[in-house]
Amino acid sequence: MSEDFDYIVVGAGSAGCVLAGRLSEDRSTRVLLLEAGPPDRSLWIHLPIGYGKTMWSDTYNWRFNTDPDPNMNGRRIYWPRGKTLGGSSSINGLIYIRGQREDYDHWAALGNTGWGYDDVLPYFIKSEGNQRGASPFHGGDGPLKVSDIGARHELIEAFIRGAEQIGVPRTDDFNGARQEGAGYYQLTTYRGWRCSAAKAYLTPARGRSNLRVETDAFATGLIMDGTRAVGVRYRQAGQMKEARCHAEVLLSAGSIQSPQLLQLSGIGPRALLDKHGIPVVVDAPGVGENLQDHLQVRLSFECTKPITVNDQLNSLTGQMKIGLQWLLFRSGPLAVGINQGGCFLRALAQEALTPDIQFHVATLSADMAGGKVHPYSGFTMSVCQLRPESRGHIRIRSSDPFEPPEMQPNYLSTELDRRTAVAGVKAARAIAASAEMRPYVKREVKPGPQDATDDALLEFCRNNGATIFHPTGTCRMGVDPLAVVDTRLRVNGVAGLRVIDCSVMPTLVSGNTNAPAVMMAEKAVDMIRADAKAG
Repeated sequence: MSEDFDYIVVGAGSAGCVLAGRLSEDRSTRVLLLEAGPPDRSLWIHLPIGYGKTMWSDTYNWRFNTDPDPNMNGRRIYWPRGKTLGGSSSINGLIYIRGQREDYDHWAALGNTGWGYDDVLPYFIKSEGNQRGASPFHGGDGPLKVSDIGARHELIEAFIRGAEQIGVPRTDDFNGARQEGAGYYQLTTYRGWRCSAAKAYLTPARGRSNLRVETDAFATGLIMDGTRAVGVRYRQAGQMKEARCHAEVLLSAGSIQSPQLLQLSGIGPRALLDKHGIPVVVDAPGVGENLQDHLQVRLSFECTKPITVNDQLNSLTGQMKIGLQWLLFRSGPLAVGINQGGCFLRALAQEALTPDIQFHVATLSADMAGGKVHPYSGFTMSVCQLRPESRGHIRIRSSDPFEPPEMQPNYLSTELDRRTAVAGVKAARAIAASAEMRPYVKREVKPGPQDATDDALLEFCRNNGATIFHPTGTCRMGVDPLAVVDTRLRVNGVAGLRVIDCSVMPTLVSGNTNAPAVMMAEKAVDMIRADAKAG
């Protein structure tokens, strides 16, 4: 491999695609993008409903499992992560959410200058191509396409009215002045197709001679010259290879594999590195710590009317109708994905100043996300705590880069998290019992009426809770000794190395993480260019 690169980007996920696409706009800058997975050629990646297929794909999904979590009755939790161009933006639920103003202002209050809401909003706007056009909160011509769900659904309308009855106002924009409310999600789709980060940022850049994209290239470690990162080792087609760069290595492998690669390269907690015989380059005790994730608890219901996606998928006529809707009009379930509506509310109303629970409402039901739908008319309300206090970790098990690391989320390990989970389930039940929603509820399938006490509901959460796919925080940005990167995302104690993905989040944002990952990479590009110019 030629050593004639300025930047090597490791990981072609939501952040990595932005970095490669933007940095290669300068034709004098030579960029190498390494992606462990294959190209994004599958129809199921680009078709929004394909989420149900890629969720379990061995080809396009890392299919991780956590270690047994003592707070979840010893269960291992399945953690899907994207393994293709676009990363998890190629297999996710397509929901476009930024989080709350207060999330980013909190980052700034922790000492992360330049990361307050007013600092990051311009990058959200820059990245966004919203079908509604430009406004003070939205971009109209950015590369990441954002679309409304075209058709209103009878069941989602009933949910929104039911939420209003328990005091949650209707909203048409979760990413505007105020997040709180109930309504329809906007999705990262364009004319019935998924708009992944690869589609948005990489496809337009692929013809540039200064950008090289290598797929099926599994990064195994950083090449270090003392405390400076000068390249990356990776395996491709059964061979070990090296690539070197003049400027910086940009690590965008995600909240699991970015800390894993740092630890494998001698940047991590000394005791952990010593244990596995890895020479210490920088004793960085925070690498792999501070893991946070949104735990979702899914309530499923049988519907009184045959108006759900279950009904369509369980009949040949319904399947044909779905197919024709998409082929003729690029609409219907194939163009929407799974979750159409939702809400943000304060479940612990006496304590939470801003929404502490998010709902994802799907007009289908199954035993698990992406699973086979039930044989009856069904729908699902999934609730998750937005700002969990629980903290876990990512730690290598050995010096073997092909062995998945230890993943311990420690869900529900704090009293606040346990109370909020139970309050979220109760809020879902309150909406289901509202006058507007009740005519659509034949029965609550899960957890079921037998779970009536707080203790029973907490046990239901422990036995049924799952990730909603937002692990973050394992290479935390900050100004204290445990911070892994500084406010310009440079790895502390190491030259020529940044981490740019959701692992740098000090605290988890209040919502889905794809849009924030894209925003952070857009902001990082400006910082990289400014730092290079400053010398």
